[in-house]
Amino acid sequence: MAAPYVEQVLPPVLDSTSEPPTLFDGTTRLYTNYHCPYAQRVWIVRNYKGLHDEIKLVPINLQNRPAWYKEKVYPPNKIRLNLPCLSSTLVLLKVPSLEHNGKIIGESLDLVKYVDANFKGPSLLPDDPAKKEFAEELIAYSGTFVDNVYASFRGDDTVKQAGSEFDYLETALHKFEDGHFFLGQFSQVDVVYIPFVERIRPFLYQVWKYDVTSGRPKLAKWIQEMNEIDAYKPTIPDPQLIVEKYKIRFLVNWSKMKDA
Repeated sequence: MAAPYVEQVLPPVLDSTSEPPTLFDGTTRLYTNYHCPYAQRVWIVRNYKGLHDEIKLVPINLQNRPAWYKEKVYPPNKIRLNLPCLSSTLVLLKVPSLEHNGKIIGESLDLVKYVDANFKGPSLLPDDPAKKEFAEELIAYSGTFVDNVYASFRGDDTVKQAGSEFDYLETALHKFEDGHFFLGQFSQVDVVYIPFVERIRPFLYQVWKYDVTSGRPKLAKWIQEMNEIDAYKPTIPDPQLIVEKYKIRFLVNWSKMKDA
């Protein structure tokens, strides 16, 4: 059972003009961004376990980033892009990261597991070995799910390509019948997938008029049940804002790159 609901007052976003917190002073901090689906995963876990006092939110403006974050907290990561019309190295300032016990831990999937295992509060993994094994399988696939759906936005048949990934989720939701979540009860798996489903769903509908829940009753019920989770509610972004961001990211910018 989830920790009791706590009304949250979200702290202001820190940008390049903001002073840093007193770093490594024993305070546990979750460096996040209110619009980032990866950071949202860890935010949900924090809320579900009732860690509002134990883990302080530190929201970062990634477009106008504080120098102290990339220099003293979580140095930026370099990745190599090899796309048909773009080959370059990007430097990415990443969230989420967790300041805990004098060290910084990154990567959202690792942090979901770390916070669940190392802090008090209800566990987001069941005791059933079969469910644990299935959880690992689904969590491991989450990156492929996101990559394939994102790739479909630039493909020749977006609905077919994206639809196959949502068929995967529908099938997974049939695995256990003792609840409406992937493992029956709310778990790490739901936390990992919902931030992306909530963004992709309205984008597909507005641009391609494709409803991912049509013909997928388990997925529809899962989304309905997720929207009743108190730990999730305060993390939900404005869907229209997300759609506009996705249009720029996947349609406008991609078109410019192809024409370059």
